[in-house]
Amino acid sequence: MKILIIFGTRPEAIKMAPLVLRLRQSLEVKVCVTGQHRQMLDQVLGLFQIVPDYDLNLMKPNQNLANLTAEVLNGVTQILQKRKFDWVLVQGDTTSTMAGAMAAFYQKVRVGHVEAGLRTYNLNSPFPEELNRQVTSKMAQLHFAPTAESKQNLLKEGFSENNISITGNTVIDALLWVLEHSTPLDLALPIDLQQSRMILVTGHRRENFGEGFQQICEALQTIALQQPDVQIVYPVHLNPNVLEPVNRILSNLPNIHLLEPLEYPQFVHLMNQS
Repeated sequence: MKILIIFGTRPEAIKMAPLVLRLRQSLEVKVCVTGQHRQMLDQVLGLFQIVPDYDLNLMKPNQNLANLTAEVLNGVTQILQKRKFDWVLVQGDTTSTMAGAMAAFYQKVRVGHVEAGLRTYNLNSPFPEELNRQVTSKMAQLHFAPTAESKQNLLKEGFSENNISITGNTVIDALLWVLEHSTPLDLALPIDLQQSRMILVTGHRRENFGEGFQQICEALQTIALQQPDVQIVYPVHLNPNVLEPVNRILSNLPNIHLLEPLEYPQFVHLMNQS
């Protein structure tokens, strides 16, 4: 059996890496990366020692969703036309996921959807992820749902129970792999993590830009002021919509520590101590 696994962002790579490592033990597996998140994606590939068989390298500055969709669709189509695969596996709800599944659908290659069945039923939240995952479900023959609730969503939409499996979320497999195969890295924080009560913060979702991030930062500010013995560690996403409110509201509080984005192993080990 020949399987093509497609992903393009760091979260996708983290969640698909355990599948790549396991499936390669018994099946012919090829990996296609779209490069939707270039630098952060390469960090994860290096961590799990995965060398892509196909690298579309599609990310360009200020690229819009329509162009990215077209580029992924065309790039994956060319791969599928040159080599026969029995299955294409995609993960989650990114543009790479939806366009990769669509390319497989057009080439009559069966699609397996990892992390299937997540729903808000509001196409604008999260945008465009809710549309991406609903469309991907329509094109998939196998749905790997992380939870019973996700399975119920798919059943309500008319998908056959025979084609749905509750698998849990592969991000847990990735997390456990990192804890086993990597060592904690020194982050040079001005606090002793072993002796501190720590809150680890992450947040960058597009739907929170504006008022949402203002409220998140104000809530963290309140915690920091009311609980001065609690240390808040926040690796801040580089998007200006995140940086501006975070720096404006949180940068002058002594028990809030703003960091540059962390590589995945650093974040996992920091989370393990929070």
